[in-house]
Amino acid sequence: MKKYYILLICLLCSLGLRASSLLIYMDEDQKNHLKAYGIAYWTISKQLEVDWLLNYRGGSFLIKYNKAVEDELKIRGVSYEVIADGKVVSLLNEISDPSVNMEMVKLEKTPKIAVYSPKSKLPWDDAVTLVLTYAEIPYDVIYDDDILQDKLSKYDWLHLHHEDFTGQYGRFWANFRYATWYQEDVKNQEALAKRMGYKKVSEMKLAVAKHIKEYCAGGGFLFAMCSGTDSFDIALAADGVDICAQMFDGDPADPNAQAKLDFNKTLAFQNFKLDNNPMNYEFSDIDATQTRTLNQSNDYFTLFDFSAKWDLVPTMLTQDHDKVIKGFMGQTTAFRKSLVKTSVTVLGENKGAAEVRYLHGEIGKGQFTFYGGHDPEDYQHAVGDPPTDLSLHPNSPGYRLILNNVLFPAAKKKPQKT
Repeated sequence: MKKYYILLICLLCSLGLRASSLLIYMDEDQKNHLKAYGIAYWTISKQLEVDWLLNYRGGSFLIKYNKAVEDELKIRGVSYEVIADGKVVSLLNEISDPSVNMEMVKLEKTPKIAVYSPKSKLPWDDAVTLVLTYAEIPYDVIYDDDILQDKLSKYDWLHLHHEDFTGQYGRFWANFRYATWYQEDVKNQEALAKRMGYKKVSEMKLAVAKHIKEYCAGGGFLFAMCSGTDSFDIALAADGVDICAQMFDGDPADPNAQAKLDFNKTLAFQNFKLDNNPMNYEFSDIDATQTRTLNQSNDYFTLFDFSAKWDLVPTMLTQDHDKVIKGFMGQTTAFRKSLVKTSVTVLGENKGAAEVRYLHGEIGKGQFTFYGGHDPEDYQHAVGDPPTDLSLHPNSPGYRLILNNVLFPAAKKKPQKT
């Protein structure tokens, strides 16, 4: 009889375990926010559903109990709770209450991720590849030739980082034209342009930018940081106009280039003025780096609060355990607010400085997000500096914003509320 009771207790415990869920909370109690995103991605890749609980404890994840998932949580050092079905029902009832600014989104599809990056090694790192690697989220590296050969269609999400789509080699000529890495980059870019059938690197980069824009309009998700944001829009606006000085493409820029820009072709910015001095480490007045008065002690931006039940996309993209994010610089640090299109949603800004740091928009069937700055945990990352060790920043609010965008394409589309 005693043996029977022991078996019965074991059976009830087993049934109770199977009827429970794993709650990966994402508030200040979480030991490793960044790896938690990797767990969510890994779980989806195993054809298991993940519920993203928007605005619940910092944007938590809820997964039906699975021992393999729990083992992975332990291995990666991610905090979690095992909660019974009754508590799950109560939690979901709380979230579904119309008076509460919370929502649940199902993550079902494993996004296939591409990072736009040259095959050669350049003396700076990329915040997105750093955090994808740390979070253990797989990605492919693609570049101009892959995009021009229409390989983008294989991917759900594309990242652009420290890139120059105007063909001016990042405006590094003034300070680094004698550096081996710079000379090698120019040589490689010119060879690739010739191989792909273009007379100039600027013409190839424009073609790449137009392919990416078409990819996005067709339903792709585009995420860009640093100079991958403004140089992309500048190239699109300058379609058919020579904006490159002689040292970049062998002939002078069009003296009337500014008047010929077409802002209808851009994604996020309008009415900007080109910086025509090739000695300046700047493309236009979109970026506020040269004129801002902020320093590391007072450089912050604030995430907006959105209605989780009505503004689902911006709510997903702003999930964080901190709504005030410390600023960080880059070649493109912050976007001048007056030059952001009215159709674009501002996700994070420094209102006092009239700077937008984080924005989102739609084009056709697709969506794009631009994030100013180079590295959320390195305030003024310089050429040649070592990459950030993210094991020292597992709870970085600034890096979390990148990972929100990585998971965003996994979300099941909900019918538009009218």
